[in-house]
Amino acid sequence: MKRIIFSLVMLATASFTFAQFDLGVKAGYNSSLNLGNLSSISDYDLGDVKNEMANNFQGGVFARIFIKKFFIQPEVLYSMQKKEFNVTDYLLNGQKLSFTSLANISRVEVPVFVGYKLLDLKVANLRVFLGPKFIMNSNSSLELSNITGGSVTAGQVFNDFKEAQVDLEAGAGIDVKMLALDAKVNLMQDVAGKLKSLNDVSKIPVPTSNFVISLAWKLF
Repeated sequence: MKRIIFSLVMLATASFTFAQFDLGVKAGYNSSLNLGNLSSISDYDLGDVKNEMANNFQGGVFARIFIKKFFIQPEVLYSMQKKEFNVTDYLLNGQKLSFTSLANISRVEVPVFVGYKLLDLKVANLRVFLGPKFIMNSNSSLELSNITGGSVTAGQVFNDFKEAQVDLEAGAGIDVKMLALDAKVNLMQDVAGKLKSLNDVSKIPVPTSNFVISLAWKLF
């Protein structure tokens, strides 16, 4: 048994010895824009597009472990985002209300990607990756404004944000020496949708980014 354990330890050590390891910092732009919404012109206009493309920020650290052309890339990111929803004809205590809801989103994200290096050149390479993103709420809040038809507070309409959820992301990246440019899209998430449709829920899923582009600097 000791020989087997020793052999496994030596094999794992040898694997990581010959693996390429990157560690760095990254920052990027994230957007809640969902191109699928454009199919409903009557409910979705250029104002909504501008709102969902508003400048939002995320930053953090990442590590990347290559074993031949495959790699594992965990990240720890802090993300901030604002998302505005127009709610009309909301029925509360027999009254129809209309209002604007502004979601101030703060969250910690921990993606864990598995990827493959498609192109490996001396100066640059091209990667694709896929994996889950673990999201933890960090003091997100809702504010209501432009209220017509009566008085209402956020607590009367919406419940608290979920403390944690899991999304699925996919993306591609280009490395040029010590720089890395990544673009990611959200394939699956706890459905945030339009908050006006969430009438009977115990927790609101934290709205997440549908598209992220980030620039990273590999420290080593």
